[in-house]
Amino acid sequence: MNQQQIRKFRKRLIGWYRENRRDLPWRKTNDPYCIWISEVMLQQTRVETVVPYYQRFLQCFPDLPSLARSDLEAVLKAWEGLGYYARARNLHRAAGIVIAEHQGVVPQDPDLFGKLPGVGVYIRAAVTSIAFDKPLPAVDGNVKRVLARLMKIGEPVNRSSFHRSFTAAAQQLLDRRQPGTYNQAMMELGALICMPGQPDCPRCPVRSFCSAFKENGVDRYPVRLRSEPVPEYRIAVGVVCRNNRVLITRRKNEGLLGGLWEFPGGKIGPREDPEAACIREIKEEVNLHVEVMAHLSRVKHAYTHFKIVMDVYRCRYLGGRVKLSGPVDYRWIRLEEIDRFAFPKANHKFFPMLRKVGCR
Repeated sequence: MNQQQIRKFRKRLIGWYRENRRDLPWRKTNDPYCIWISEVMLQQTRVETVVPYYQRFLQCFPDLPSLARSDLEAVLKAWEGLGYYARARNLHRAAGIVIAEHQGVVPQDPDLFGKLPGVGVYIRAAVTSIAFDKPLPAVDGNVKRVLARLMKIGEPVNRSSFHRSFTAAAQQLLDRRQPGTYNQAMMELGALICMPGQPDCPRCPVRSFCSAFKENGVDRYPVRLRSEPVPEYRIAVGVVCRNNRVLITRRKNEGLLGGLWEFPGGKIGPREDPEAACIREIKEEVNLHVEVMAHLSRVKHAYTHFKIVMDVYRCRYLGGRVKLSGPVDYRWIRLEEIDRFAFPKANHKFFPMLRKVGCR
């Protein structure tokens, strides 16, 4: 597209956006804190899922100081079920840094904002363009798909090494006078019209500018490289019962599911019996001797890069004192207290059965 076509493209796209954009709560505010929260939550998560979490999170932490002074465990509890918990941990850390080093004001300078924990290239561009009108292109999966079809970009969208090609294309089209509105319009176009699989080309406001549409080749874009199959792991977990209480342990703050509570257990070894693995893992992880009373549930759950099949057993405490190897904290709790703690979604899948059978 030449410059005249680019100007027409921007005008038509933004006009369509203003008429057709979804009524989302973060679009009703100019508060950079609220916009920041929404963009972090929207990473790798569907809008429909995010809306109630966003509203509840802001009820718990209505401003940056309230988030900064809150305990991490409270933050993780508010985030519980949304996944990718490093996002919540980084937000909490970043809020503390903004209070300590930026007088409690979210930095407008993209370079300063970009130094905060969890603020990558996309978050940096999205938040500073929407909240502060900084002329940076926000390139997420929706935008990559639109650009691939619009400009017939043949580089694969699912390889980070080719991200620069999409950023360059986005920079070329960016409306520098209203970058936040433009970025949101591009993302909205990808979400509502230029969708994966079957894009709604007849309703597309910018189809006359789309190279793939003109050549009847929309189905050939975007290009995606085939991903490797994800591994599946067998896990054995024990609900250890003692005096009408159960043992829960808290993971280290770093890494997958960091800071969340769970029941002790771990991977089942090759050709190892699941019950035996449960007993072994509990001894290795928390130094307790237990016996398996019953199989409680089998849970299947998928993470980004792997899947698990988790066998959950109700166990009786036989002896020993808790000594941690891996977890950083533990509690003996009554089952009615379980909702006070933040657990991974996989654990929630067997909570109904656990409540039903109790800890006899």
